[in-house]
Amino acid sequence: MATVDQKIMNCLWFDSEAEEAATFYTSIFSNSRIGQVSRYGKEGFEFHGKPEGSAMVVSFYLEGQEFLALNGGPLFKFNESISLIINCKNQEELDHFWNRLTEGGIEQPCGWLKDKFGLSWQVTSSDWKEMMSDPDKTKVARAMNALFIMKKPDIAVLRAAFNGTEK
Repeated sequence: MATVDQKIMNCLWFDSEAEEAATFYTSIFSNSRIGQVSRYGKEGFEFHGKPEGSAMVVSFYLEGQEFLALNGGPLFKFNESISLIINCKNQEELDHFWNRLTEGGIEQPCGWLKDKFGLSWQVTSSDWKEMMSDPDKTKVARAMNALFIMKKPDIAVLRAAFNGTEK
């Protein structure tokens, strides 16, 4: 698999679960793999407190996009101010990502979830952006109102609401 020469990359801060998280994420996305793993040495133990040989930084690729997972200790936690968005082509794909990412995680309203590591994701359909940018504000409002009462998005229900053909 060719790698992308990215100028900007996401670095995800974990306490000590970076390798576990990278393995979990790469098991979910088909075009994915673990890259390089840098491990802590005995040098600097007084600063980082991590066991020698444990993972320090893990690079991994999801759909060809590189991410870094850092075992930096418990100081910082994920919150909803940043999330990763998955644009799904159909309900089957949306269900796959939703079901896998909520394993040990938390379903949240409007297509949001937190995975078992606390990272926020938005799982949506690729046509959602099209619906939300439609100039007909009535259609947009119907789709938004339908989404507000969902956790995992149901594309058919959202499309029906958008089109005004709710069942």
